[in-house]
Amino acid sequence: MASSRLSKVYTISLPPELAKKAEALAKRDSRTMSELFREAFRTYYAQQAKASLQEIGQYGASGNPQRYTEADVPRLIKEVRRQTRSRRAARSQ
Repeated sequence: MASSRLSKVYTISLPPELAKKAEALAKRDSRTMSELFREAFRTYYAQQAKASLQEIGQYGASGNPQRYTEADVPRLIKEVRRQTRSRRAARSQ
């Protein structure tokens, strides 16, 4: 009966000095190298996600100079629809 792995195996290479640091850290924390790199990836991924969210937030803030709120949305939709109807009417004349 063949068993299937629940995880995927990767081979990575590190410069000697970084490898020594990684091994020392794993030993200090009583972790395997796999655990150390899984945690490193989780941390990296979380930092990247946080940076993306901050970037989106900054873009959103700069894209909303009038500081519209969610409560403004129905009114703004009506205004845009009114303007669109006016433009269509002007073109059809």
